[in-house]
Amino acid sequence: MAGKQRYLTAQEAAERLGIQVATLYAYVSRGLLRSQAGDGGTRARRYALEDVEALAASKAYRREPARAAETALGYGMPVLDSAITLIDGGRLYYRGHDVTVLAQMHSFEAVAALLWTGSLSPAAIFGGPPPLPALQTLPKDPDSPIEHYQACLALAAPADLAAHQQTPEAVARAGARILALLGHAATGQEELGASIAVALQRAWLPRRPEAAALLSAALILCADHELNISAFTARCVASAGSSPYAVVIAALSALQGHRHGGCTAHAAALLAAAAAEGVRPAIAGYLKSGDSVPGFGHPLYPGGDPRASCLLAMLSEQCAAAPSMAAAAALCAAMHEMLGLRPTLDFALAALASAIGAPRHSPLILFALGRSAGWIAHAAEQYSLNQLIRPRARYSGPPPVADVPGSAPHATSASL
Repeated sequence: MAGKQRYLTAQEAAERLGIQVATLYAYVSRGLLRSQAGDGGTRARRYALEDVEALAASKAYRREPARAAETALGYGMPVLDSAITLIDGGRLYYRGHDVTVLAQMHSFEAVAALLWTGSLSPAAIFGGPPPLPALQTLPKDPDSPIEHYQACLALAAPADLAAHQQTPEAVARAGARILALLGHAATGQEELGASIAVALQRAWLPRRPEAAALLSAALILCADHELNISAFTARCVASAGSSPYAVVIAALSALQGHRHGGCTAHAAALLAAAAAEGVRPAIAGYLKSGDSVPGFGHPLYPGGDPRASCLLAMLSEQCAAAPSMAAAAALCAAMHEMLGLRPTLDFALAALASAIGAPRHSPLILFALGRSAGWIAHAAEQYSLNQLIRPRARYSGPPPVADVPGSAPHATSASL
């Protein structure tokens, strides 16, 4: 079998995972496992052994994370100590505070301060002017907001020498300047006022001041989610000693991927298709092609993503008459009935944008702005550890070969 991919039948894969075949199919629909058509024109699907073993390892991690981290680098690994965010019992907490309560009771700036300092007191952190590059000279592609933010950060970083201080207080102040800069880039306004959410509302929906509360809640719900791929990227860059600007630039690169923040665009497309064509046709296209339905089924929340539940409940109260809300509710009902899946934050952000008439890329913009607060919190925590993150790789390539007389010498580590 060397050099060849080994495949399992559905029954074999289910037995290795210790589940029923029906559950295996649900895993495929959630995007947790890939399947391929069988050989010889058979309708039976087959499953790569390495994918099944990786999923089994991730299940072991969720049961015993500390023990599993000793032997594998998989879903949710490596395990790092952090006092920022807890996911437990289907709930999400920022420094011990339930995020759904924070989203309805506090401003985004207060929650950013909580993530950075442990206190819901933003006054001592926010308010100073950010180092503004010549934003009007930057080309702004409406289809590439992430690249625009990265360009703004790269231009502003050299002027912000104070950002190279890595004390918790200095990082919090740099974080406030970074959020203000991103707010400027998102709105095109030089005067943001005391609230980024209000500035977004004035730029996007000047006739709907009530939308500011929804935008603030979305920013808060996006702010952090433990060690996801962008937060881990942020911590790796911070562990190298790079500035918070470099941390956010790198994390934005991870966020825009279609398996992370970029999923919001797919969820928005699903919602638009459901509103135009009907719910079942919109879902059928994904299921028949073997793809997961975007915006549904979060592996960390079997009972439903609390962030999505919170935002969708707020939308139901404030935007019940919006035409897209009927399609959103029908999609949620159909996905739960057919596949037992509930909406994720990605879908809730797409539903928010559609219900209030926000710009097309507003879900990703809200995700990026909100999550930047979490990345800065992870950077500050990593700076305090003064430790380089360096996972080891488990080599799976060809074995070493003996040198052939007359061949070029191998490069030494000193020459690399």
